Amino acid sequence: MSHPIILPVFPKGFHIGPLFIHYYALAYIVGLLLGWRLVRRMVARPPVAASGLHVDDFLTWAVLGVILGGRIGYVLFYQPVYFFTHPLAIPEVWDGGMSFHGGFLGVTVAILSFCWKHGLNPFRFADRIAVAVPIGLFLGRCANFVNGELWGRAAPPGFPLAMVYPADPYQLARYPSELIEASLEGITLFIIMLCFASSLRIRTRTGTLTGIFLVGYGLARITGECFREPDPFLGFLPFGTTMGQLLSIPMVIAGLIVLYFARPARETILREPTASGPKTPDLKA
Repeated sequence: MSHPIILPVFPKGFHIGPLFIHYYALAYIVGLLLGWRLVRRMVARPPVAASGLHVDDFLTWAVLGVILGGRIGYVLFYQPVYFFTHPLAIPEVWDGGMSFHGGFLGVTVAILSFCWKHGLNPFRFADRIAVAVPIGLFLGRCANFVNGELWGRAAPPGFPLAMVYPADPYQLARYPSELIEASLEGITLFIIMLCFASSLRIRTRTGTLTGIFLVGYGLARITGECFREPDPFLGFLPFGTTMGQLLSIPMVIAGLIVLYFARPARETILREPTASGPKTPDLKA
């Protein structure tokens, strides 16, 4: 019978002079920067969704959407009673408490506003951004693991990767749910998005990549939540569900609707341009 892995108390960050850098904040920063570089490359691939300068400008909008949406979502979805009675605690993001679903809504508002301002197709622009989102999800879950938070449910005897978390008052052998979610929402979803994004035919069907991400993330989150201990202040919801699962169901439904209505771009390119010949002329759909 295998023995559980006893996790040490990892530091939550490091010092640079008097400044303390939290790993969770670093995950956000690195995820946004890596995503920015990837989206910059993606928007230039046919059919062109935006310019590199558009992506540069949107980075600020994305940061605001992630932070404001993530915090507001956590306040409304997870602990509204506490925060409404302690309103001064709402901006204290350094104490933790961010919601992906809230951040997703915040970035959605940012995309719609930015594309309206610059005259861009919002679904085509969102398609490119969707490819990069799993990078941030992976890094965020890794930061959760290092922080020893959001641990899993009790694992059955003999589970080879069962872990005992130092902050767990019961010291149970648990599923490493952060790593499971990092694998599903991060690595697996990123590979799926890259594979679909490599297809010109998929890219020309405006909204398809967005729909694939919505369905893929929703299913990955619903599955990952089966291994994760619910938040103690919420517990299990009706039918043994969790808040993360309930919030993910509308994402799956929305993704299926987007996929159903996805249509080829009005101006599409049937072949990638090659070095040996001229680019195939654009054809009206």
